[in-house]
Amino acid sequence: MILVTGGAGFIGSNLVAALAERGTRVVVSDWLGHDERWRNLAKHAVHDLVAPEALLGWLERHGPKLEALVHLGAVTRTDETDVDLIVTRNVRASLDLLEWCTGAQVPFLYASSAATYGDGAQGFEDDPAPQALAALRPRNAYGWSKHLVDRRIAGMAARDERRPPQWVGLKFFNVYGPNEYHKGSMQSVVARSFAGLHSGGPLRLFRSARPDYRDGEQMRDFVYVRDCVDLMLWLLAHREVSGLFNVGTGRARTWKALGAAMFKALDRPEAIEWIDLPASLAAQYQYFTEARMERLRQAGYRAPFASLEEGVGDYVKNYLLTADPYR
Repeated sequence: MILVTGGAGFIGSNLVAALAERGTRVVVSDWLGHDERWRNLAKHAVHDLVAPEALLGWLERHGPKLEALVHLGAVTRTDETDVDLIVTRNVRASLDLLEWCTGAQVPFLYASSAATYGDGAQGFEDDPAPQALAALRPRNAYGWSKHLVDRRIAGMAARDERRPPQWVGLKFFNVYGPNEYHKGSMQSVVARSFAGLHSGGPLRLFRSARPDYRDGEQMRDFVYVRDCVDLMLWLLAHREVSGLFNVGTGRARTWKALGAAMFKALDRPEAIEWIDLPASLAAQYQYFTEARMERLRQAGYRAPFASLEEGVGDYVKNYLLTADPYR
């Protein structure tokens, strides 16, 4: 039995789907709210569903049956300004589950983020050394919350303190794919722009506000959610692997390339409309992200990551263009 917090969310529900398809008993801890998030789970057998506020009590009763805990639940809005909410859901919940997994000696995989790298001035090396982590400067409260947890558990490992038998922090870069539809403005550009493009409208992209980047040539490491799930499944099967790892493709691509992949998947000519970057985003906007993937490869992970064209093509043709876009 494997517990997935945030299991009704974007990445979490894709992991739940893959585990359920393998016959694993999956327990989901999440709030479903008033949106369509329940559809993310509707196609798959879920062994149990637990509200986050009841989770520690559930663990006290059922913990001995647990093979692993994958903690993906969090406030994921990078523009969230309620820092107390972020501390409660991102920091406190993570540290409580870390403590439980340490005591019960249950493997603990959790979601970190590329937002921990801030503006990228220190590079994108997933070095877990305390001094390397101390040099990073996240640019928003969300990134800071993830960084705090990274530093806590990496510090435990550096001091050889008691910790879960397997611990893995996953620094997700720009993830896109099915089941992100409930995320509103935090959806990927692929999901957020699809309806307009499908009806013949233009793709709206931010102009560059820096002279060293032309419009549309700002770059991101876009990673398909299917590849993120494949990596987590591999980690669950390789309990000897612990550490802090980037989850990206290792290759930055431009927003224009993303647009070209979308138009190709829709079989229509490119049409881009440039819009100004909102002032509220300017202070935390990243012009370049690219995951360093050497540590993950050195740990033994050999599977390839989908190219931007492959991932966007699969997402558009096999999900967004279908009557039922959920995995």
